Amino acid sequence: MLEKTYRSLFFLVLLAAAGHAAAADGRPRIGLVLGGGGARGAAHIGVLEVLQKLRVPVDCIAGTSMGALVAGAYAAGMAPAVMREQLARADWNDMFVDNPEYSEMSYRNKTVARQFPPGSESGVAADGVKYQSGVVAGEKIKLFFNQLMGANQGERNIEDLPLPLSVIATDIATGERVVFRDGPLTMAMRASMSVPGLLAPLDYQGRKLVDGGLVDNLPIGEVRERCQADVVIAVNVGTPLLKAEAVGSLLTVSAQVVNILTGQNVSRSLATLTARDIYLQPDLNGITAGDFARSGETADRGRAAAEAMRPQLAGLALGAAAYAAWWQGIEVRSRVSPRIDEVQIVGLQRVNPAALERHLHVQPGQTIRPAEINHDLLRMYGDGWYESVDYTVLSQRERHILRVTPVEKSWGPDYLRFAVNMQADNSQGSSFALRAAYHKTWLNSLGGELMVSGDIGSTSRLGVNFYQPLDEQQRFFVEATSGIEQSRLNVYQDDRRIAQYKVTESGLGLSLGANVGLLGPLRLGWQERHRLFELDIGSPSLPRAEQTFGGWKAALDFDQFDRLYFPTRGWSAQVAWFASPQMNYARADVDLRAAYPLGGTVLNGRLRYTTSPKGVLPIYDAGTLGGFLNLTAFAPNQILGDDIVYAGVHAEQILGRPPLGLRGDLRVGLALEAARVGTRFTESSRSGILNSTALYVGGETPFGPVYVGFGYSTSRVSNLFLFIGTP
Repeated sequence: MLEKTYRSLFFLVLLAAAGHAAAADGRPRIGLVLGGGGARGAAHIGVLEVLQKLRVPVDCIAGTSMGALVAGAYAAGMAPAVMREQLARADWNDMFVDNPEYSEMSYRNKTVARQFPPGSESGVAADGVKYQSGVVAGEKIKLFFNQLMGANQGERNIEDLPLPLSVIATDIATGERVVFRDGPLTMAMRASMSVPGLLAPLDYQGRKLVDGGLVDNLPIGEVRERCQADVVIAVNVGTPLLKAEAVGSLLTVSAQVVNILTGQNVSRSLATLTARDIYLQPDLNGITAGDFARSGETADRGRAAAEAMRPQLAGLALGAAAYAAWWQGIEVRSRVSPRIDEVQIVGLQRVNPAALERHLHVQPGQTIRPAEINHDLLRMYGDGWYESVDYTVLSQRERHILRVTPVEKSWGPDYLRFAVNMQADNSQGSSFALRAAYHKTWLNSLGGELMVSGDIGSTSRLGVNFYQPLDEQQRFFVEATSGIEQSRLNVYQDDRRIAQYKVTESGLGLSLGANVGLLGPLRLGWQERHRLFELDIGSPSLPRAEQTFGGWKAALDFDQFDRLYFPTRGWSAQVAWFASPQMNYARADVDLRAAYPLGGTVLNGRLRYTTSPKGVLPIYDAGTLGGFLNLTAFAPNQILGDDIVYAGVHAEQILGRPPLGLRGDLRVGLALEAARVGTRFTESSRSGILNSTALYVGGETPFGPVYVGFGYSTSRVSNLFLFIGTP
């Protein structure tokens, strides 16, 4: 504490000396203020370009929210042209989605994602239910800041920057204004940009910090205090209030409240400007706080606003030699990433450090590459156990330490999860289901998990799944399952529903598995099953079947799509083989899929094969056709049989993308499908190749996939369908 006090005093002395020196050279001290405004803050870059062009120096700088990002980068010595390039290259839509691509997630987290949307997770503990603190945790945003500031070369601290910097945040618990004048630069940036309700607050030194715009969006007073500025250049990029007709949803109401608070404190700040100060408010009409993709255009508008004030700004200019000397003291020097002597993982309470080490490629004796370590940390985050995963490079006694700092979920390790699905088609009506689960993680040091889940609705089920890794790096595992399910099976003949059966199935399973990197698992085990088919409505077109049977099952489940639903690229392969000794039959399933992007169009292909290598598939374990992109013109499970071959191709045109924080897009698709059935248990009068053409519109939402469309077959079969939720 004493050392920190001395350092602060020494820093204040240096600032005072710098202030006297500035006054001694005959020019006024200049403070630059960059306000918050989300994506509209890219206009600050254009202003900085003009200041550089006119050779206007700055003695201190303060920023809030997006202004803090630009101010921090400038104070750290990054040229405006480099900032413009970095913002243009960043994928801001993806940056507000915390999870890595679906292909980079662990198998276990993929399994959970297939059943439950990510936003449905809530923590459960003895003291009640706990919730996530924001729609976005900010993992990718923080890693972007790390890369921007060269964190692989060592953490940049605010007090060590060549240009005095202040970053404004808000303590959400007390409403107090928090000013970062020291500490990690990237941490201060992250805190100042934590928009309430969108980005989770930053826990820092016992405080929960959010966007500084709530209390001081245009911190003019800060630069007057920080460097006793004689002249303030203030750049206001705040978002104007929404019109009454535009305020209707919970989201717009929340945004309006933030805008009102921001506007009030900006008005107070503007009242302190004097005749010597320069005020810039770029024309950002039509650019919203979320228009990050328009950063180049926004920067240009900021440049135009500064050019309009050229006469006033030119009066603050230095000569070429003096400005070059000033900028030379600010501009970042080329730094070299040090060789790492030690790797540390700190802060874990439940998770085994080996679970993180399996994703980390940096070893002692190597240097850190920003893209590579960001990739590694995102894979760690993709395991699903952390609020954030960060890193820093420390130098201690000529040793360089890579310190990885995961933060386990404060609402974990036990969770409640929820999902919903609703579907309707003109062949068999509508159905719905509500799904819930209680999920316990890290039952032991190897990462055992228990999930109890249930569905209620048109299909009812109750299941228990126990997953136990066998080694610290979770390469091998044992998985046990049990469950019971009751559903309805419609039987068709000549596209006419002639009967409905109630199907009850229960089962137990035990398997030994191996995770093949992030491709997916290989499994081998035994399944014991009981199935009962009972006529509910209509003619007894199928024999009453009740059978208990068991058998060996081997399976491969590889998935390298970039998204779970509506992927843009990648492939998947599901292969399964089941053999029942007592029933004297075997079943083989192969399902291969691929997606490939061509500009704004995504081409998809699927090949599926179900057959009986030994004997004939019994009716209670038959293959199925029908449903969306499984011979779309036919109702779900309309065709039961053996020796089924299916092939389909579909092209999807991307129509648009969702707001920040949501992954996916809106698409219109056209599908061509064909299938052959060797042995038919239903629709027995149909022969030859079956076909289907489908036209649909769909996309991904926080509830799962949504699609609506129409399928038609030359067999004079058609189907109009709608689906919302998680399959």
